[in-house]
Amino acid sequence: MYQNSYNKNWYAMTDAVVVQTLCASLKQMRLNKNISQEELAEQCGLSRITISRMESGKAINLLTMVQVMRALGKLDLLNYLNEEPEISPLQVMEERSKYRKKASPSK
Repeated sequence: MYQNSYNKNWYAMTDAVVVQTLCASLKQMRLNKNISQEELAEQCGLSRITISRMESGKAINLLTMVQVMRALGKLDLLNYLNEEPEISPLQVMEERSKYRKKASPSK
């Protein structure tokens, strides 16, 4: 049965399972593009062993993940991690109070 990856309960998973799931997703992305581990390794500038270890669920560093995602054309997935700072309503009111509300009378 096909499980939609958007409905995973990431918080219920251990960290190791999260890593394994992400690595399996990267492997599936590679397979969907019909690229061998060796070809992906060449595109990333990594060794085939590194790709193999990653796909078997071994922990990888963030740089390796970015290199693989770039080679797979999936860097746009990182947009979900890019969070803008929130401005509180109080800060908005304080900023607005600094703006001039009336023109000064002419002399």
